[in-house]
Amino acid sequence: MIRFEHTSFTYPGVDTPALVDVTLQIARGEFVLVVGPSGSGKSTLLRCINGLAPHFSGGRLAGRVTVDGLDTRAHAPAELAAHVGFVFQDPEAQFVTERVEDELAFGLENLGVAPLIMRKRIEEVLDLLGIAGLRDRPLASLSGGEQQRVAIASALALQPQVLLLDEPTSQLDPLAAEEVLAALDRLNDDLGLTIVLSEHRLERVIQHADRVIALNPGEPPLAGSPREILAQIALTPPVTTLGKALKWEPLPLTVKEARRQVAGKQGAGRQVAGRQGAGRGNAQPPILQLQHVSHAYDKRMALRDASLQVHAGEFVAVMGRNGSGKTTLLKCAVGLIKPKAGEVRVLGENIRDKPVAEVALRVGYVPQNPSTLLFADTVGDELRFTLKNHGIPDGQAASAELLAALGLDGLAQAYPRDLSTGQRQRVALASICITQPPILLLDEPTRGLDNLSKERLIETLRRWQHAGTAIVMVTHDVELVARAADRVVLMAEGEIIVDGTPREVLGESAIFSTQINKLFAGAGLLTVEDALEVMRET
Repeated sequence: MIRFEHTSFTYPGVDTPALVDVTLQIARGEFVLVVGPSGSGKSTLLRCINGLAPHFSGGRLAGRVTVDGLDTRAHAPAELAAHVGFVFQDPEAQFVTERVEDELAFGLENLGVAPLIMRKRIEEVLDLLGIAGLRDRPLASLSGGEQQRVAIASALALQPQVLLLDEPTSQLDPLAAEEVLAALDRLNDDLGLTIVLSEHRLERVIQHADRVIALNPGEPPLAGSPREILAQIALTPPVTTLGKALKWEPLPLTVKEARRQVAGKQGAGRQVAGRQGAGRGNAQPPILQLQHVSHAYDKRMALRDASLQVHAGEFVAVMGRNGSGKTTLLKCAVGLIKPKAGEVRVLGENIRDKPVAEVALRVGYVPQNPSTLLFADTVGDELRFTLKNHGIPDGQAASAELLAALGLDGLAQAYPRDLSTGQRQRVALASICITQPPILLLDEPTRGLDNLSKERLIETLRRWQHAGTAIVMVTHDVELVARAADRVVLMAEGEIIVDGTPREVLGESAIFSTQINKLFAGAGLLTVEDALEVMRET
């Protein structure tokens, strides 16, 4: 169905190729997972399949790519669209209308699909993705995860032969991710849809893949069965990482496979001590307080009587289903939204009547979509603009140190919008954190980040935390929360329903739970490190 023949691709104005000598084939009806570190060319590989590279992006394409016999160099993306559907990493980038149902109909109208058939397809994809309740909603009113599902639905409505998905679960809560992947599985099994999916959270998708393509910058790809490839690369799900450390054979890919390895082993049920949160029992007054905050968009309640206190040096993770009010909570905390009821206090002061620019001196906010913060010509200019805007002298050394800490060294002169999503996410974080605000609000900061980039991010956040920065992170990444957070706040329908330690909240959850916790049910183990501490002592 898809063939790469000695394909290399280099973007305009860049010397280093994004893809190097790729030769591989993808058969009709395969479910293929593309993995690799941030910036390794995963998105570029997908864009070569649907012709966006080079027709839209420009650049130099060497070798040949064909889809169902069509050479992508000779056929424009508009021609290939009848064969290939594409779901972008950033769903907003592909929206062209303002309302959900109109967005689903747009592509069908352009293909000249008859009205009755169009209506049938729209109803099918609304039900398939579980978004029938969103049909009349403005796209701008949806959460990031809801937008992601609408983007997938609009691609599926065209009934392509090949579906390309770039990080399709990056903004989805665990249950929504399972639902989307189950829907893709059904389309792959029942209709023979060829699926090529790029993803960092392998614990979510590895069991669905027939084959894995692993990319490394500047190198030809590896391709093979999931077990074969995961044995060779560092990016692996937690249970596979544990299996490698303990030399389990066969190497487990899923919790079910790993459970066979631990069955009957002594000590597998022993508990480990939990980490005490930095803010637990803190006698100092909180530096961020939300007191009985409520807010509505039109008549739809987004926050209901939400109260939260965060102390200096505390790392609080905010979790919950898509649309549960997490982003609205952060926007209230930074003053972007004035709540309908309740108050927000920063360093003891009510911020209701304060300009956002004044609040931003003390509260750094990194939104879900990093591109909204990036507008300068270079990465270095982004940081310099923030410093100038806050009246802080240009700290070149501090900027270089921060970029290096976030794995962005060597990119100070790069154009931010040419970077991968994961790199843009880190540039946005750097542009906010260069002023060292005492409170840092992060909305899905690990979107598009590989394991190494996450490790660097955790290390950097811990340094700031130990220096007294309060960190509030909205995330669906349960594995990161288990390793980094002091407290977990769980939201539902705009309410804060649980507030406790990661072990208390994740350890008792059937949905927001780590792979290791599922593997050692009831033992209070959350991370690979927890499991190794127990297993190596037996």
